[in-house]
Amino acid sequence: MALSATFTAFPQHGLRQALAAPFKAVWHGMILLAEAGPCMDQVRKLNAMSDADLAAKGLTREGEVRRIFVDRYYV
Repeated sequence: MALSATFTAFPQHGLRQALAAPFKAVWHGMILLAEAGPCMDQVRKLNAMSDADLAAKGLTREGEVRRIFVDRYYV
């Protein structure tokens, strides 16, 4: 006995998706721009360090986050 699949999933193309596409592209671009900044490089390095490594240097994770973002946000 032969079996065949009768359900095929098609991508949804409609007015809502067409109107949302430019906003999604701008949002995605803003995220890429923010992640490419020097602050994110420092945050990545901080995340790679363990709490024991920070304690050995006499630092805290909270203090380092405050140091990294002090010129951008009130933390």
